[in-house]
Amino acid sequence: MKFKTEIKVIDGNPDLSFLLSENKKLFVTDENIFALKSLEKFFKNFSVLNKINSGNTQASLYSNKNNALIVIPAGEKYKTIDTVLAIIKAALAFSLTRKDIFTAIGGGVITDLTAFASSIYKRGAKVEFVSTTLLGMCDAAIGGKTGCDFEDYKNIAGTFFPADRLYVFPEFVKSLSDKEYISGLAEVIKTALLFDKKLFNLLETQKEKVLSRDSEVIYKMISLCVKAKTKIVKKDLTEKKERMLLNLGHTFGHALESRAGLGVLTHGECVAWGTCRALDLSQKLGLCSYDYFERVKKVSASYGYETDVVHKAFTDSKAILETMKNDKKNSSSKIRVILQRGLCKNIITEIEDEKILEALI
Repeated sequence: MKFKTEIKVIDGNPDLSFLLSENKKLFVTDENIFALKSLEKFFKNFSVLNKINSGNTQASLYSNKNNALIVIPAGEKYKTIDTVLAIIKAALAFSLTRKDIFTAIGGGVITDLTAFASSIYKRGAKVEFVSTTLLGMCDAAIGGKTGCDFEDYKNIAGTFFPADRLYVFPEFVKSLSDKEYISGLAEVIKTALLFDKKLFNLLETQKEKVLSRDSEVIYKMISLCVKAKTKIVKKDLTEKKERMLLNLGHTFGHALESRAGLGVLTHGECVAWGTCRALDLSQKLGLCSYDYFERVKKVSASYGYETDVVHKAFTDSKAILETMKNDKKNSSSKIRVILQRGLCKNIITEIEDEKILEALI
């Protein structure tokens, strides 16, 4: 399988009317996106049809001639197999074939769930994304990872299934809550640390413009992140080599996200904390300088991220370590982590438990 996504970055207010089709499509969104003023005109094209129930997920189904729309509950709490099956139920109710299209409108939860449902529906239908969050535009919607959570484990069930098309409207970023915006910004920082010194300098020196969501800065951040991630996934879609680098901060971060309770902390909050833990481990192992670790920690703290060794949301370091052992990226008894020798100097390695724990206490 190759990375095949056509990515279009579109300026101006998001008008999605061009997505309505004479061919069958199932649009998938959540209650928060459905309520956005900027998309009110688009969603008015649909009329209420009925309710769909799947386990703990209760969704609403709408229709418009050849197109249908399922609106699911919002939040990480509903990133479950029940919601994946609700999307499949909607596709069946609308008699979609494997040649028809699933269209996700939303952030990372929506794109992950929709692509997962599409990938297993009749052994694979088509899928396209309209990303509405900074996290989605810069990371989650790019690269073909799909999935859902199971019990306390983040994205433990899933597939690799790239979207055919990704539409990016930077204007959506201005409608995000501060919490959602800051969550996405953590992935921008991660990308800068891995691949782009100029982007890290922008984050370090133009904090006011970044936080005020200056249009030019937003467009630049998104464009640089899209370019960096696309380059990596084209080389290594299924994460056998270079793509592993994109997990900087994620092994630590996913463990915190799970242990704190999925949805209690944002993904970005956990990634930012996890990145600091990875760099703390890097400097403890003598890979990077203490000054570099402190520089990154200072930038993270300036955007409001928790950088303390023990996160106040979950203080049991040994439990964090145990959860890291179950990370899907591990391939041996050791824990795979991404470390650094410095800015854009990256290392993929496996580390013993006792060394990991030194960065957690």
